[in-house]
Amino acid sequence: MLCGAKLRSALSFHFRRHYSPFSPPPPFLSLLRLRLFSSTMASNLLKDEAYLQKVIPKRIQLFQSIQAKQLAHLQSLPSDPIKITLLDGTVKEGKKWETSPMDIARSIGKGFADKALISQVNGVLWDMSRPLESDCELKIFDFNTDEGRDTFWHSSAHILGEALEQQYGCKLCIGPCTTRGEGFYYDAYYGDLGLNDDHFKQIESGTMKAVKENQPFERIEVSRDEALEIFSDNNFKIEIIKDLPADKTITVYRCGPLVDLCRGPHIPNTSFVKALACLKASSAYWRGNKDRESLQRVYGISYPDQKRLKEYIQRLEEAKKYDHRLLGTKQELFFCHPLSPGSWFFLPQGARIYNKLVDFIRSQYRERGYQEVLSPNMYNMQLWETSGHAANYKENMFLFEIEKQEFGLKPMNCPGHCLMFQHRVRSYRELPLRFADFGVLHRNEASGALTGLTRVRRFQQDDAHIFCRESQIKDEVRGVLEFIKYVYDVFGFTFDLKLSTRPEKYLGDLATWEKAEAALAEALDEFGKPWQNNEGDGAFYGPKIDISVSDALNRKFQCATLQLDFQLPARFELYYSAEDEAKRETPVMIHRAVLGSVERMFAILLEHYKGKWPFWLSPRQSIVCPVSEKSQSYALKVQDQIFKAGYHVDVDTTDRKIQKKVREAQLAQYNYILVVGEEEANTGQVSVRVRDKADHSVMSIENLLKHFEEEIAAFH
Repeated sequence: MLCGAKLRSALSFHFRRHYSPFSPPPPFLSLLRLRLFSSTMASNLLKDEAYLQKVIPKRIQLFQSIQAKQLAHLQSLPSDPIKITLLDGTVKEGKKWETSPMDIARSIGKGFADKALISQVNGVLWDMSRPLESDCELKIFDFNTDEGRDTFWHSSAHILGEALEQQYGCKLCIGPCTTRGEGFYYDAYYGDLGLNDDHFKQIESGTMKAVKENQPFERIEVSRDEALEIFSDNNFKIEIIKDLPADKTITVYRCGPLVDLCRGPHIPNTSFVKALACLKASSAYWRGNKDRESLQRVYGISYPDQKRLKEYIQRLEEAKKYDHRLLGTKQELFFCHPLSPGSWFFLPQGARIYNKLVDFIRSQYRERGYQEVLSPNMYNMQLWETSGHAANYKENMFLFEIEKQEFGLKPMNCPGHCLMFQHRVRSYRELPLRFADFGVLHRNEASGALTGLTRVRRFQQDDAHIFCRESQIKDEVRGVLEFIKYVYDVFGFTFDLKLSTRPEKYLGDLATWEKAEAALAEALDEFGKPWQNNEGDGAFYGPKIDISVSDALNRKFQCATLQLDFQLPARFELYYSAEDEAKRETPVMIHRAVLGSVERMFAILLEHYKGKWPFWLSPRQSIVCPVSEKSQSYALKVQDQIFKAGYHVDVDTTDRKIQKKVREAQLAQYNYILVVGEEEANTGQVSVRVRDKADHSVMSIENLLKHFEEEIAAFH
């Protein structure tokens, strides 16, 4: 491999030898010069040394001062004996304020301790080095668990933040693991600097330096004033601190030179991260507000070993080949136009798939007792004030004025469905009432957040809302779970379930929450698929079940929705007449979607199938290829018969040779290629070739249509 100087010399020689000094440089040379220049610039960027020299020592000194006081206080506390109960029922002896989860892990075995990333103490995630405070139930997690993986990637974000701060003197903002459950990112403010791939090598070098130094993750609790003093030079952290509730415990973590505001917890030290790579850099707005500061976001991925990182990068490369935007263009399914950003045009072939997905769900509605409704696209803002969206979601809505009144395009269907429930007196005999709606929704996503079909401004959902009594929650939830399983089995997805329970901030009374959570847990148990508790991650208005699907490329997506809502019925003052007609009761509302956004599911399925649509969904189910002009009239007759039977069929009447026609049909992803010549015309048959298979068979039209019918019925 040529180094930079040798490469420039070699290019200069090539240029002198092949091009006149008066001719413009070739395009490839201009590109390589640009890349060399970018790479050189990336390595020579000036960082704000004055900022670093001012804030790093100050933060470390304040951290160490507070840490010393807290350690002294811990040592003064009585170390009474405590009992630590492990997952298998084993009870370990320990000492209060001394024994840590890592001590317990080491008592089990060195191999176990070497993989222990994080613990859970009485249901609360806990640093491995943090002393235990009382008798407790203890769980310890490694990388192969959600808790371990999320913590590993959160800690990796801090390692990335350390490298970014040290390299560029940037002001760090937030650095979480990603919501899609794969990797992490760090947002930071760099002034006018824009990061790109050319910076990654240098950033990764900084992260590996932190890893080699085996930096422990250390934790302190601070007062609001102490937090404001530690981060007085970072206006972004100051803003976060000031927005925290008055009674919130504020924690600060340190690894090496990085002192960061963070609720934690973290892995024991940086050496656990054996492999880390930067994936991409992009712009982001502080707090998602386009009117605020423009930040740079660096995404990363990390693993406990190089082998898994290599496998992940290979999967990414594989996924790039099947990006829905590339396949959608190649197959002429959809496109987006700058005159309507974030709102996609579905061409005839794409509309076929879109409509089949909707019809598939619609056919299930009839069987499962849903009633389809239609609701308006725009509402007076009074509706959104009643629902609470005006206060919490207004910036994500498209708003306009009509006759001096403010209106908004609906971003969701639930408030409209509340009006439909409310428009007349309801009886308990009508419940459960299941309203389903494929209405068009609009959300004002920032232009920088728009991503193909997966993040759009205009979309449709297989949205439904179930109004039921508290006693009906369990059966309704189980019914939704069975619906989801049926659909995902057809698609070839596997999925995981989590019960997200009451968060710190919640509305309603505790007894109602506990009853609802118990009903969800019972429904999950009866459903029979393993599930996990996701403590404290429910919505503020009710608990929910999170469903994440895994596709053929082993990527996870959140598509389906199943949420209980006690608040919206109360806000709209919904009620029904109970058995005692003089008594009125408020229904529980269940928000539910199976596909989620049809656009997003379309994209996921296109990549999941790698562009090879199954016959029942395919926009190009069959094509008739006549061998010569002599058999064209028969080919058109065959096309007519298949079309009248309700299937998508084309015919290739070009003068190309039959081998070329078949090859083009295979590349276009037709499921069945029907070759007809004089012999087939005389016998009333077709020679059937199946996509991706070399062999072929001869069938009558009647048997072919019967086979098509069987394929549709089996969702093949």
